[in-house]
Amino acid sequence: MSVIEKLANLVERLYQESESYAENPSDAQLWYNRGYANGIVAFLRTEGYVDMINHHNLDAADLYHGEQIMEWHKAYHHGFEIGLRESEEVKVKVGGVIKK
Repeated sequence: MSVIEKLANLVERLYQESESYAENPSDAQLWYNRGYANGIVAFLRTEGYVDMINHHNLDAADLYHGEQIMEWHKAYHHGFEIGLRESEEVKVKVGGVIKK
């Protein structure tokens, strides 16, 4: 299984696990996980691999943009940043070339 496939599978798993995140503002882990998944999605879009995840009902790319006052929004944005950063780190570790 390729790195891209692993990332796409992780997005799918995190989307399933965080499906009810919006109804649970007190569960910061759900919000973090959804943000993490969307950080990976942002990476895959940037790298041109959106076809690997388009079959999912993806959140809007600008979801919660500018909303960082409430704790759950902070958890979401932190997860997003870490998901994006760690996806980029994976790319660097495999020499900058990620195959499908």
